[in-house]
Amino acid sequence: MFLRYCLLFFAASAGSLVASSDSKLSEQHSVGSSQGHESHAAEAHDGDHAASEPDEAVFNPKEMIMHHIADSHGWHIMDWNEREIGIPLPVILWTREGLVVFSSSLFHHDSEGMHVAESGGQRFVNLHEKIYYASDAPNEHGIYAQADPITHEVTNVQPWDISITKNVASLFVSAVIILVLFTRAAKFYAKNSDAAPRGLAGFVEPLVVFVRDDIAKNNIGPHYKKFVPLLLTIFFFIWVNNLMGLVPFFPGGANVTGNIAVTMVLAFVAFVVTNFNGKRHYWNHILWMPGLPVAVKPLLAIVEIIGIFTKPFSLMIRLFANITAGHIIVLSLVSLIFIFETLWVSPVSVLLTLFISVLELLVTALQAYIFTLLTALYLGAALQEEHH
Repeated sequence: MFLRYCLLFFAASAGSLVASSDSKLSEQHSVGSSQGHESHAAEAHDGDHAASEPDEAVFNPKEMIMHHIADSHGWHIMDWNEREIGIPLPVILWTREGLVVFSSSLFHHDSEGMHVAESGGQRFVNLHEKIYYASDAPNEHGIYAQADPITHEVTNVQPWDISITKNVASLFVSAVIILVLFTRAAKFYAKNSDAAPRGLAGFVEPLVVFVRDDIAKNNIGPHYKKFVPLLLTIFFFIWVNNLMGLVPFFPGGANVTGNIAVTMVLAFVAFVVTNFNGKRHYWNHILWMPGLPVAVKPLLAIVEIIGIFTKPFSLMIRLFANITAGHIIVLSLVSLIFIFETLWVSPVSVLLTLFISVLELLVTALQAYIFTLLTALYLGAALQEEHH
């Protein structure tokens, strides 16, 4: 029965992904015009005959996939009667005139892809979720941004963007979920210290015991207890955000653990905790390996120092690449429907999407486990006592 409900849920998720992809076709075409390509400028001046014919949006799977996995300044929920319904998020910019704060709903757009907002006496343009100072006048496409004629890169200056984006808002949501899980479990044990766990406590306890005994205790050693809270936070943070990323509708849909900035911070925390708790034996083996010829020790020291930084780097890339790859595969399978535009592709695409989505359920927990396990292994190596 549980498996049946899971299959129904992911079938509905796949269907919503298809609908969401379809609703973004016209938007991708209009946003693509903001890059200032010369071909678009030529089309704008072809003549009255070309202007009278409606432009048919060409499906671009790359733009659709990048739109879904990228961060944004607003949280899109659905499209209703040709209107986009979503939650505007705070835009926080440090500009030439100081701090400027306004809602992302101030960015207005038209059929030409113009996204302009005015606040604090300054005008800003939002292109592909990057905010620039708007130029004094729009270009030939109606965009308040200028592009390099050779590279087509936007040449406008960017303010320092510290906005609360969709990924940041999703981080707050996941933090609330984790707090609810643990506070409810703690309240149960406070009232029923001798009773068998049930409800949320029955769900949380096996995971906590698993992280404590199978990950922390087995890999860190006798000093494992002080690191259990850190490992629990890492495990549940990654797992909850991975699961939320699989849900294609609000409050899910944010690619938090597929954002390299998030995985970089997690890896940096593991790096700092490991090296600040390193024992003398740990640093001795890195800086001056015992039991080896003196001529070899400096070379090995260089290799070991490089290894200090490659370990957190591998943590960062592994989590980022695996989660992002899963989203790209699912969206690529959905794109087959719009690429081939034939009826027989739809059931094949939905079934493959359903299969990958179920597989991603395993990957969400597996990646949380691997990140937590490797962090514990690095801590265990740093805390290892010298054997006599």
